[in-house]
Amino acid sequence: MASPARTFLAFQHDAHLHTLETVVIAVHPFTSLEESDRQLFKDGTEKHHAIITEKTIFHPQGGGQPSDTGVMKGPASTFTVTAVRMSVTHDGQVLHLGQFDNSTSFSAGETVHQAIDVDKRLLYSRLHTAGHVLGAAVRYLLEKEIENFDELKASHFPDSAACEFQGAIDGKWKDPIQRRLDEYIAAKMPVQVEWWDEDDFRARGLERLIPDPSLVPPGEKSRVVNIVGAEVYPCGGTHVDTTDLCGSTTVKKISRKSGNSRVSYTVN
Repeated sequence: MASPARTFLAFQHDAHLHTLETVVIAVHPFTSLEESDRQLFKDGTEKHHAIITEKTIFHPQGGGQPSDTGVMKGPASTFTVTAVRMSVTHDGQVLHLGQFDNSTSFSAGETVHQAIDVDKRLLYSRLHTAGHVLGAAVRYLLEKEIENFDELKASHFPDSAACEFQGAIDGKWKDPIQRRLDEYIAAKMPVQVEWWDEDDFRARGLERLIPDPSLVPPGEKSRVVNIVGAEVYPCGGTHVDTTDLCGSTTVKKISRKSGNSRVSYTVN
């Protein structure tokens, strides 16, 4: 299989894009993908194809955020996109998995019209931003209270949204975390996408956030989400413009295991 160039992630530069015209680079039957790429899609069958395009507005699943879904329309057929992943075998390629509505496929070089499910995008953006705001609230309260405190990872899926932290967070912190979270959301803090190099992190005293250089393409800067007045996160996901647009965010539960803690949450 030939190795096309990296897919331009248009959504990272303008999350308000809900449609996009782009060119098809390749169309692969699911069964022809390399094994490691097939394993990315648990529901892939012989009826599915994987489309690679020059640009995409579809967010691939990653960073705790689910993938976008939607459609691509070509000259003679419509392709329903059900899952999106970054290729394991070809760095920077985005694989759009789905099915054609008839027997007519796309051809390399054709222009197609991409359209995402806007309601899902908004929900996922609200959940993702709310997770960062929650992380900022926990850090504000507990960074100096818990030895070796750190943020570990997060899930921003609708039914399992949670942030994980290094250190044991006692249940008594649930209400203070909720109050600080409410304050940050009510403050309508701007959520700004910025592009930083290592010097930008150091100038702000945020050396702890400098990404592994191997994760940043040569010649590019790191994408960060700056919740102005609260916290900064290296992040490739989609977000709402201000914290109040997360909507009502509720801390559900604090659980502890093996010295770490998990704070689950919902948005309404």
